[in-house]
Amino acid sequence: MIAVPAVDVRGGRCVQLVGGRPEDERVSLPDPAAVARRWWDEGFRTLHVVDLDAALGAGRNREAVRAVLEATSADVQVGGGIRDTETAEELLEEGADRIVVGTRALQDSKWLEGLSRSHPGRVVVAADVRDGRILTKGWTQASDLEVESFLPELGSFPLAGVLCTDVGREGRMTGVDRSAVRRVLDASPFPVWISGGIGSLEDLRTLKELGAHRAVLGMSLYTGALEARTVAREFGG
Repeated sequence: MIAVPAVDVRGGRCVQLVGGRPEDERVSLPDPAAVARRWWDEGFRTLHVVDLDAALGAGRNREAVRAVLEATSADVQVGGGIRDTETAEELLEEGADRIVVGTRALQDSKWLEGLSRSHPGRVVVAADVRDGRILTKGWTQASDLEVESFLPELGSFPLAGVLCTDVGREGRMTGVDRSAVRRVLDASPFPVWISGGIGSLEDLRTLKELGAHRAVLGMSLYTGALEARTVAREFGG
């Protein structure tokens, strides 16, 4: 398993939110590309970039995202508000190794199938959950989909993986929900990226034991709750 720093971009800055709520911003750094270089220098070789404004329908941060893509030689996946083929293909052309799609992927399986078949192994589906229900539109709307029933339906698509964020734990560093993680891993026909609540090396070791493919780290790295070089030595990839 590999640990992956998140570079979340909002208003041109690198931020960290609690519980996915824009009003609860705890970290704000002026230069996302510099943050990406920092994580690269600490030893991480994979980055997870999210355009929060695009996810929330509040604009885009394409220049900042492009700068992050150009900042290092890291393997980078980009998500946030990717709801049309043009945007998806532009990001791939600009250097994203993978793209993460959520809202439209949940609502339009034909679009997801076409996108994934055009770019096999380069599309990740975000299944962000609260209380077992998948959320859409930047975590602002709950759907009727249960993650355990939705993920098996994707089995015929050539996806790169699934990203599952426990939104209720996001930014709180309260630990992972072991039973919920196990259910997602059991349901998914693809490698699973886990995010939300990770606050210790023990959490990372638990995810590795359970079989997670990647663990996305946010607040725990930015606040120093997890020491970056220590994590990178054990899980940096």
